[in-house]
Amino acid sequence: MKPLHDIRFPNESEAYRKARFALLELEVEFRVKAEEAAAARRALPAGGALKEDYLFQEGAGLDAGDPKPVRMSALFGEGRSTLLLYSFMYPEGGNPCPMCTSFLDGLNANAPYIKDRAALAVLARAPVSVLDDWGRARQWNNLRLLSSGGTTFNSDYHAESEAGEQLPILHVFSKQGGGEIYHFWSSEVFFVPSGKGHPRHLDQLWPLWSALDLTPEGRGQSWWPSPEMK
Repeated sequence: MKPLHDIRFPNESEAYRKARFALLELEVEFRVKAEEAAAARRALPAGGALKEDYLFQEGAGLDAGDPKPVRMSALFGEGRSTLLLYSFMYPEGGNPCPMCTSFLDGLNANAPYIKDRAALAVLARAPVSVLDDWGRARQWNNLRLLSSGGTTFNSDYHAESEAGEQLPILHVFSKQGGGEIYHFWSSEVFFVPSGKGHPRHLDQLWPLWSALDLTPEGRGQSWWPSPEMK
């Protein structure tokens, strides 16, 4: 079989090169499947119409100020027909999820680029004043943090279990030409048991795990990001 390419690295053995080409076959297949999944995702028809125009509470971010009510329809802003909405596991009276915090640390840095193409916001059950405090501590200067407390959004869109446990689901909503809002996509692979410990439902947005997957040790099954400021 003809090699996939002619590149070789210093002092590698034939055994290494043979194993590496076998892995490369898988990586190329993964690339093809990723493109196929992206194309199928883009081709999805409109999902269900938004159940209601939820009224959230938004704080002042890194600046001091009073919270204000914001309708979900207003989160699209001007000139945006797509809204990415992440459900942050920060329950009322509870603690912020370390995993969500790690994810949002990275998302905050990329948010200005994302918002060139789509609107972006983060929802949690915690009161907006608590979210603002945590956002300031993490220096989330590019994320809109809103409280969904007092609404049924989390339970309606499966970011909360029947027992009230918060779930880290990413949603995409689409606004049509007439202003109607439809659910387009959610990270549903989270609900499909993986048997491996990691649901991998947000891997394409989370550089942490992708980087660790490249190492000999891998991401492991017992290490999780620390909530302490890095």
